[in-house]
Amino acid sequence: MVLRIKNISSDADYIELLKCFYAYFNAVEKAIAPYINAVLSDYSERCDSSYIKTDIEELGGSIENLPAASATEIKNPIQAMGALYVLEGSIMGGPYIVQMLQKKGIEKGFSFFSGYGNESGQKWASFTSVLNILPQTETDIANTVDAARETFKRFGNVFEIARSIEVQ
Repeated sequence: MVLRIKNISSDADYIELLKCFYAYFNAVEKAIAPYINAVLSDYSERCDSSYIKTDIEELGGSIENLPAASATEIKNPIQAMGALYVLEGSIMGGPYIVQMLQKKGIEKGFSFFSGYGNESGQKWASFTSVLNILPQTETDIANTVDAARETFKRFGNVFEIARSIEVQ
């Protein structure tokens, strides 16, 4: 993904990157929806795929023709938190992505990657405090980690699929 960001040279390139993020974040959000609000009280206040859609549209794009994206199967709050760990981590790294893009001349479409601004530390702390206490057994911990790993792997797959389509 870093290489893809480094290769962005226009708003159109950035839109294609955002489409990958949107497709995958939207899929994961749907998968965790039945479970996450029960364990993360501030979930509705967090960045979500609607911010990415807004950025795409601000840049003149649309959410048509998205790359294929499938979330890992989520069956409980523990797995939901593992999956959300990957999404929240991406949000926390967003300000660095903004800096990279601004050096490339991209000037807008940063509502998602701007993350939580001054509240980033607090948001991460509240998320990790739940993540650290929710798993009660070794099996719970393993299920959380497995969900995070699978979520990260499938996130990478979205970029691979999008890149293979672009090459064709």
